[in-house]
Amino acid sequence: MTLSAHAASGSTDILTPRVDALFQEFNQAGSPGASVMVINRGKVVLAKGYGLASVEERTPCGINTNFRLASVTKQFTAMAVMILAERGKLSFDERLTDFFPEFPAYGNQITLRYLLTHTSGLIDYEDVIPKGTEIPVLDRDVLRLLLQQDKTYFPPGTKYRYSNSAYALLALIVEARSGNTFARFLRENIFRRLKMSGTLAYEQGLSVVPNRAFGYSPEGSGFKRTDQSLTSSVLGDGSIYASVADLYEWDQALYADKLVSRKMLKLAFTPGPATEHPDTGYGFGWFIGEYRGLEEIWHSGNSLGFTTRIARFPEKKFAVIILTNRNEAQIAEFPHRIADWYLFPSE
Repeated sequence: MTLSAHAASGSTDILTPRVDALFQEFNQAGSPGASVMVINRGKVVLAKGYGLASVEERTPCGINTNFRLASVTKQFTAMAVMILAERGKLSFDERLTDFFPEFPAYGNQITLRYLLTHTSGLIDYEDVIPKGTEIPVLDRDVLRLLLQQDKTYFPPGTKYRYSNSAYALLALIVEARSGNTFARFLRENIFRRLKMSGTLAYEQGLSVVPNRAFGYSPEGSGFKRTDQSLTSSVLGDGSIYASVADLYEWDQALYADKLVSRKMLKLAFTPGPATEHPDTGYGFGWFIGEYRGLEEIWHSGNSLGFTTRIARFPEKKFAVIILTNRNEAQIAEFPHRIADWYLFPSE
């Protein structure tokens, strides 16, 4: 990526000490950490790592450390679908039964748009994994589990309910209509085009994550490695590994038409149904809300051993990216704190 040497070596921005203090807990000796980037009007004003990517190897977190993005993955899954829609390979109004003819009758009521905006009502696959399952679940296993259901939580299209099931199916739809594996489609149509050289959809046993951060959970006075769960191999809802350095390229691409037209991009950032967050809607892979009079486009990610967050304020071309290798790290309000310092300095 094209970070200046100044930023790449750890910015000396005047607000850096405040950010350092905010992440003090992540910078303790022998503990898992975080990577952070602050982008202001297209320029990296802060980029640095805190703590360790691997506690056992004592590898420090840096700006090129690749963390599991967890649900921040969903914006890439949605982009893959938008790319195919723009190429005429699929339509947002097509139904599950158009992609999977074997799907039960209820799939005839679920459109691609409902999958993208979490309004499908699909049963959560995590809740129907058979007891005693030890082999990691894959996207196609999610499809198999949903084929065994005969109902949805509510009539499709009538309500919002966050759905990992929907995004697992979206990955399979990308495969069905592109003729490519999901991981390869992302690599060829998004990551390579944006020069996100370290980013990938991680397939255990098939791919290697460079500069990898491993996940940890608190245990007693320390941490234990908790890197993969039973659902960590499902690609569409949370499998991507990336660094803050690569996510800079992603953030900047979302102001342009590098991947899809601006008209298509606008769909991703158009708030759909109201969510569990006050005054926040969901677009295609993004929550869309407001903070201090500014539009905020954001997403969080939580999976075993990792907590992530990206918050964008397009009117100011300002973004905060936080990746941590800690389970349930309390970082939800960090982007707002950082935005306060940079965007409202006189207060």
